[in-house]
Amino acid sequence: MKALILAGGEGTRLRPLTLAMPKPVVPVVNVPFLRYQLELLHKHGVHEVILSLGYQPQKIEAVLGDGSAIGVKIHYVVEQSPLGTGGAYKNAEALLDGPTIVFNGDILCDLDLTAVVRQHESHRAAATLVLTRVENPSAYGLVETTNEGRITRFLEKPSADEITCNTINAGAYILEPEVLKMIPGAENYSFERGVFPELLRAQRPVYAYVSEGYWIDIGTPQKYMQVHQDILHKRFCPAVTPADAPASIAATAHVDKNSQFAAGVVIGEGARIQSSSLGEGCSIGKNAVVESSVLWPGVSIGDNARLIDCVAGRNCWIGRHAVISRGVVLGDHSVVTDYSLLSSEGTARSYV
Repeated sequence: MKALILAGGEGTRLRPLTLAMPKPVVPVVNVPFLRYQLELLHKHGVHEVILSLGYQPQKIEAVLGDGSAIGVKIHYVVEQSPLGTGGAYKNAEALLDGPTIVFNGDILCDLDLTAVVRQHESHRAAATLVLTRVENPSAYGLVETTNEGRITRFLEKPSADEITCNTINAGAYILEPEVLKMIPGAENYSFERGVFPELLRAQRPVYAYVSEGYWIDIGTPQKYMQVHQDILHKRFCPAVTPADAPASIAATAHVDKNSQFAAGVVIGEGARIQSSSLGEGCSIGKNAVVESSVLWPGVSIGDNARLIDCVAGRNCWIGRHAVISRGVVLGDHSVVTDYSLLSSEGTARSYV
């Protein structure tokens, strides 16, 4: 069975991080984001994957290559204009020859894909949608099912008195070839608003698989920071495990076990690193503090600076005694001068 990953969006909610780096390959604990999905597919015996791209596709291909390094064969399909989720699936039709696993390109999950395929086949479903449970159903579109798991209704952004369940679309599907025939070619067409409701109207067998495992959409800076904490604290153990690289750590520095480094990191005397991910070539000054933060490659932090709950893009320079906290996101090559104070008030720390 082949898989299709829908990764054509511009990642606007993650800006400024995605201005120069497309979201499919932003580092998550120093691993390109889509690598996690590819490793999950490989773990469950899927060895041929199509990536549907639109925004900066050359950069994504330069990072992931042909997939041979991780045991999969990657094909690339590029949208000339935005086609939506269903339209992107249709755009890859020439490479599809049977049932297809489809992932949205902005989710990370701990999904038993083998069990999903098994259920799909046993129900002889036209489509199987993976669902996940959420605490606040009013913020999402809900998916109602029978006791046997057959989907009966989609309910978009319900009011409090309309909530009948807590299961939402998790952005992972198994689709039979008949679904392709329902989608017009070269048009912007949606799974959620077009394909799936049409399948219900046609009374085709559409089933749900409710996953009880980890699931997150990394589309916002808050969720992007949260997934780092979840991996560092082992609340989520993905198929690919980030590995620490050698770092130069001063004898008086304190580095906790929940931090992770890429190669070439240098940590100065008296610095404290806690629950953070540091990219290649980062430099941390004397008595600096980095806590619950994500540093992309080449970040330089001056003496006595403090970074708490923030993200710094590539090659940022943080001056001495600067304090950056509360969900601040710095784009690539940002400069924060000595003694500056930056804070984004009201940012929720949902991962704590």
